[in-house]
Amino acid sequence: MDDQLHEQTEKKGNYTIDVIIPTYHSDDKLNKLLMMLYRQTVKPNRVIIMHTEEYQGKEQPLPEISESNITVVPIEKKSFDHGGTRKYGASLSGADILMFMTQDAVPADEYLVERLLEPYQDPQVSATYARQLPDEKSDLLERYTRSFNYPKHSRVKSKDDLDELGIKTFFCSNVCATYRKTIYDKLGGFVDKTIFNEDMIMAAAMIRDGYKIAYAAEAKVVHSHVYSYLQQFSRNFDLGVSHNNYIEVFHGVKSESEGMKLIKNSLKFLMEKKKYQLIPDLILSSGFKFLGYQMGKHYDLFSKDFVKRCSMNKSYWK
Repeated sequence: MDDQLHEQTEKKGNYTIDVIIPTYHSDDKLNKLLMMLYRQTVKPNRVIIMHTEEYQGKEQPLPEISESNITVVPIEKKSFDHGGTRKYGASLSGADILMFMTQDAVPADEYLVERLLEPYQDPQVSATYARQLPDEKSDLLERYTRSFNYPKHSRVKSKDDLDELGIKTFFCSNVCATYRKTIYDKLGGFVDKTIFNEDMIMAAAMIRDGYKIAYAAEAKVVHSHVYSYLQQFSRNFDLGVSHNNYIEVFHGVKSESEGMKLIKNSLKFLMEKKKYQLIPDLILSSGFKFLGYQMGKHYDLFSKDFVKRCSMNKSYWK
């Protein structure tokens, strides 16, 4: 009887949804995020905060929570993992839809959850993800990169898109993404240990199993970073490490061509805007990204100490 009721509820689109947010040294953006979640037209059933605690003697204070349906789950820093911690959070949820956010992604309006749920009218859609908008501190290149990776038009991706999109077929970002829990559980959930890319690894499993991933462009969060060249190197180093560690997921799928497309389009954009002074910045940042990614893909050729210095997620190597 419970299974029949659950199936009828899904068919009607009346989903329950839990939001899972890993936190570490959060700032005021987390408060804005939580405030906007409770202004949504579709409100979450629960919010589960996976709160990473600092080293003993340097504990980060727990977030001050007033809402009764927000649960804070302490996580030791040494135990945090991008995949494993989120997987643990998912195991605490009994909702139809799992929604993951990062602590610095702020809903742009009150329709975020509603828009993320709309693609689930197609029973083959197993995950959805939101459009990321740049914040006011973003420079021109960051704004263009955001528009390239998160365009204005929605798209549903399936196995049929692999030849056209390559690795972009698997693109899905846990900055703000949702997963149909029945399919998420069926495929084993997020990997237990990964330096990065737990979202794309999950999305790849879904695509390869015949399901679809929906990019919901009308679901919007404000989220962007201003990275230095070395930070871009380190972030892309970790991306390369994840591609090395999960070669069975990404093998045979073109990836570098998408990076080259971004560089060419960015260069064209700067030329059209007559922002010639930003071209050296584009060349340098692209070079650091490419070098980081290539070294990360071959990290096993280097010493562990050197690898740790290159990585953004240094605790992963302990």
